[in-house]
Amino acid sequence: MTGADAQQPPREASVDVIQRELTAFARRARAAAARVHPELPLVSYTLLAHIEEQRGCRATDLAAHYLLDKSTVSRQLAGLEKLGFVERRPAPDDHRVQVLHPTEAGAKVLAAAQTSRLAAYQERLKDWSADDLAGFAAYLLRYNAEGTGGLPDPRR
Repeated sequence: MTGADAQQPPREASVDVIQRELTAFARRARAAAARVHPELPLVSYTLLAHIEEQRGCRATDLAAHYLLDKSTVSRQLAGLEKLGFVERRPAPDDHRVQVLHPTEAGAKVLAAAQTSRLAAYQERLKDWSADDLAGFAAYLLRYNAEGTGGLPDPRR
């Protein structure tokens, strides 16, 4: 073992720190979502953002994408519909299929949230160098590219 290797923390300690910090990140994300719209839980906000990003999708697509039970997605969508943020429209190619789309109010909530989140990230990262930001972005891309590998499927 070289001198540099002796100074490196054990792999397990680093994984513990990563897990703890990602948990803290998730807590901040939930809190930020609650500040943007107090009636809109993080899961509902995430589903609404996905619906907009996909330019419409089916409820079953949401359940499959997020590995959620269909009943969980159904409850979240009912809340979004009640708030007037999501509407169902017949699919253009099959009128038996309902496609979810954000309403004008839903799009406004998402736009306000995006502006708020961007400002918060800009503030938190204002003292980071361009190299640090690029490295952090690369690590996040790499981490997220791994998908759910190694995590249990909650539907089982």
